[in-house]
Amino acid sequence: MDSFEFNKIAGAFLLALLTTTVIGYAGNALVHPVKLEKNAFVIDTTAVAAAPAGGAAPAAAPKPDPISPLLAAASADAGKTVAQRQCASCHSFEKGGRNAVGPNLWNVIAAQKGRVEGFKYSPAIQASARQAGDDGKWTYENVNAFLVNPKAYMNGTLMAFAGLRSAQDRANLIAYLRGQADSPAALP
Repeated sequence: MDSFEFNKIAGAFLLALLTTTVIGYAGNALVHPVKLEKNAFVIDTTAVAAAPAGGAAPAAAPKPDPISPLLAAASADAGKTVAQRQCASCHSFEKGGRNAVGPNLWNVIAAQKGRVEGFKYSPAIQASARQAGDDGKWTYENVNAFLVNPKAYMNGTLMAFAGLRSAQDRANLIAYLRGQADSPAALP
C-alpha cells in the first residue's frame, strides 16, 4: 500500500470522527432537557436512612416455612440424590468419613453444632453452637433455615452454597441426613 492510499484511509477515519463529534455537539445544543420538580418514581429510602452507619450487620433472613409437615412424606432416596448433587463435593456422609472443605455430616441431625473433631469451623458456627434456644444443636427447623440460605441464616459462615429454594428438596435432604446415624433422631 502506498502512502497516498494510507492518507485516504486516515482522512476518511478523521472525517467520520469529526462528523460524529459535530453532530453530538449540535444535538446537545438543540435539545434542552427539563429538570423535574419531583421524581416520577418515588423511592422509599426510609430503611436506608434508619440503618446504622459503618457496615452494620445484614438483616435477619426471612424464616422459611416449617419443614415438619413435609418430613412425614419426604423421601430419603430423593434426599440422597440431592446430597450427591449439591453437597458431596464438600461433605461426606458415611460414618467415620473424611472431612473435606466441609465437615463429615454423619449423625448431624440433633447433634451439637461444630462437633466434628479435627475440623476448623468458622467463628459463626462456633458462636451458634453456644447460643441458647436450640441448645446449640442442629434441629430439623434450623437445618431447614440453614439450607435455604446459609449466609443469610448464619452471618459469617464460610459455607459457599447458595441454598436450596425447594422446600421438598430440603425435606428430602433432611430425611436423608436423619437416616445417616446409628440411631436416627425422632421426627418432630
